[in-house]
Amino acid sequence: MTPIDAGPSAPWPNRFATLGPRFYTALSPTGLPDPHWVATSPSTAALLGWPADWAERPDWQALQVLAGNAAWPGMQPLASVYSGHQFGVWAGQLGDGRAHLLGEVATPTGSMEIQIKGAGLTPYSRMGDGRAVLRSSIREFLCSEAMAALGIPTTRALCVIGSALPVRRERIETGAVVTRVAPSFLRFGHFEHFAHHGEHEQLRELLDHTLHEHAPHCLQAPEPAVALLQQVAEQTAELMARWQAVGFCHGVMNTDNMSLLGLTLDYGPFGFLDGFDPGHICNHSDERGRYAYARQPSVAFWNLHALAQALVPLLDGDREAAGERLLDAVEAFKPAFKGAMLRQMGAKLGISHAEDGDQALIDELLQLMAAARADFTRGFRSLARGDGEIRDHVLDREAFDAWHARWQARITREPEPQALMLRSNPAVVLRNHLAETAIRAAEGGDFSEVQRLLKVLSTPFDEPERASDAALPPDWAQHLEVSCSS
Repeated sequence: MTPIDAGPSAPWPNRFATLGPRFYTALSPTGLPDPHWVATSPSTAALLGWPADWAERPDWQALQVLAGNAAWPGMQPLASVYSGHQFGVWAGQLGDGRAHLLGEVATPTGSMEIQIKGAGLTPYSRMGDGRAVLRSSIREFLCSEAMAALGIPTTRALCVIGSALPVRRERIETGAVVTRVAPSFLRFGHFEHFAHHGEHEQLRELLDHTLHEHAPHCLQAPEPAVALLQQVAEQTAELMARWQAVGFCHGVMNTDNMSLLGLTLDYGPFGFLDGFDPGHICNHSDERGRYAYARQPSVAFWNLHALAQALVPLLDGDREAAGERLLDAVEAFKPAFKGAMLRQMGAKLGISHAEDGDQALIDELLQLMAAARADFTRGFRSLARGDGEIRDHVLDREAFDAWHARWQARITREPEPQALMLRSNPAVVLRNHLAETAIRAAEGGDFSEVQRLLKVLSTPFDEPERASDAALPPDWAQHLEVSCSS
């Protein structure tokens, strides 16, 4: 990597690097040949406190740095090691197979890690090539920013950089690098790795690092590891409720893709529901439907048990008793998810203060929508607008009319139900066909649609200028498939 004399945030601290070589491999990215800008996120740049012209500053040479070809002063690139369960099966050692943590930026809201994805081989690439393709990088970029605008905890995406470098997936594609931003990229799998290998000293170091840097209030608890697990359980429950409420399907909820901070992490074969199908499987590689939409909360609960198992060696006393205390912490997920789901779905119906019978009202509407595969996003938006469209897309209109009358009576006890609904039910989400249209244009050399779509997704609760951005998916979208290579 070529050193750059100027740049933001020198000397680029890296708290994860202080953990030592058992936790990562220090190495420089391979980089992209002849890189070019594909898209940048003004919102994420502002989050970092960077100037509006950051990408064009000659002295920063941000294009070369974030493509992996150069480094700002003090950067310490590294790839971290972790393990995990994939599709419910222990997969052994994994790690950052195509990601490099460059360092951190101090912001008004706290330190943010900067990571580039797709910049070459690492010791954890296994059979992979360490690369990302333009298609998957655009998808991650757009969805990271779309989720943030929806108010869903997520890693962020600063930019996508492309290159003519050929990369083989199902076909030959071109390489790209996406720059990701988060307070931390710590995963359940980091703890699983050291627990599985019996490296209890490193497990303790990792716990201490996590507590001091990301959960200092847990240090005062009688058993900080238990307190941390309960916090993670509650944050994960809130995240699952927010996913379910917007119809988001992650696609690969392996433990190595689960964030210790309750963030949406690793956008691969994700998707937003079109027609409401609780059994929808967005990942073509998920043959058994482990990660179907309706199963996401239970999978998160399962993953929390895997994390609890990894924390057992950190507790004093009898192993069985320690395990019970950790399982009690995991149980916090259930009431937290139930409460968060009622709040999220209630808000979609204009309900700000729960009453007895609200859950039944929510469940009945979802059953009516599921029976007809009514469009999830447009259905709820129709209720918010009061335009009656949703009625045209249910099968049992008599049952819907009866439900609608009960719902109307219920929201008379709410102060501003329509205002709440309009800010709780997006007009636009990143449907697969919208992403695919932007990708096809970008693969042809036109990146304007990526940037235009980013702008639309940044205000998802506003009606878009183009009606097609909020329309039902076209017929050709039924044939789109996303898999683990996406």
